[in-house]
Formats: sequence, C-alpha cells, structure tokens
Amino acid sequence: MDASTMTSSTSSLTRDCAATAIPAGTEVTLAAGLTVAIVQTLGGNITVRTDRGLFRIARADASAISGYEAGAESDPAAVPAEFSEEAVWNALKTCFDPEIPVNIVDLGLIYDLAVDPTGDGGHTIAVKMTLTAPGCGMGPVIAEDARQKIARLPTVKSAQVHIVWDPQWTPHMISPVGRKLLGLE
Repeated sequence: MDASTMTSSTSSLTRDCAATAIPAGTEVTLAAGLTVAIVQTLGGNITVRTDRGLFRIARADASAISGYEAGAESDPAAVPAEFSEEAVWNALKTCFDPEIPVNIVDLGLIYDLAVDPTGDGGHTIAVKMTLTAPGCGMGPVIAEDARQKIARLPTVKSAQVHIVWDPQWTPHMISPVGRKLLGLE
C-alpha cells in the first residue's frame, strides 16, 4: 500500500511508536498491536485515529504502521538544488495541520516571510505564522515541521518560525485553492 491509497484504511502498529496527541500536542507512545485508521498522510506525517482519539505519527516513525509505505511526499531528501524564495514557499506548502487537508500557506496561516542574505552566500529565514485556533497544542508541532523543512533548503543557515496572534485568523484568509479543497466554493 502507498500513501495515496491509505486514507481511511485500517492497520496496526508493529512496534511501540512515538506520536503526538491531537489537538493537545502532547507526546505519547502508542503501543505495538494498536489498531489505527489512517485518515491523512499529507506532508509526510501520518494522522491516525484510534479508540483513544487522533494522533500524528512523524514520517520517521511511519515504518511502525503495518503495510504502510511512504510516498514521494515523505522523502526528506526531496529538496531543490538551488535556494530561492519560491523554494521556501514550496517547503511551507508541504506542511499541514494534521486535522485539515490543506497546507498552511493555503490555509492563510503564514503572515510574513523574511529572507535575509548572511553575507557568505547563505540565508536566514524568519516566518510569522498563526493557527486556526488560539491555544491549539499542535501549534509548536506544526511550526517545528515548517522550520525543519525550511532549514533543509540549500544555503539556509538559520530558520525560525514564530507563532503570532495578530491579526486573528479567520476562514476568510483561506486561499481560493484552499477553499476549493475544503469544498467552500
């Protein structure tokens, strides 16, 4: 089975597996043998439903899911050969809220992107993003996913992703692409 055929399929864990509880954002260990229903595989991470609720399993632990084979979107080596601001935006578009099948850019969560040269041919990146709901425990998890993906880009010396609350996010900030994906248009 590959990632594109896994949504809503049921499997089990072959070993104990680190996961993040959704929406609390707390780290947990899911036990070997636990039945999981895969509900989303976007951005390389896997959202599963169990009898205990929703959990996000990082791409590094995907092998714990019996029969799951990560698709090309899960390949951490899939980075462009050259740096560009477009590459940063594309990296951000591979980050997803584990409950919403729209990337953080099209959800309207990215408020600012600053790309600054370092003088030695490198770049520092600073991103300001928000969340769909204040107090969402998944915020730091999503921000760290974005930071890691940006940091892997060529010539990036430093990447920071800051969570901000002003202005407050509203559904009107969703892009036309995101609105279409969510069935809002």
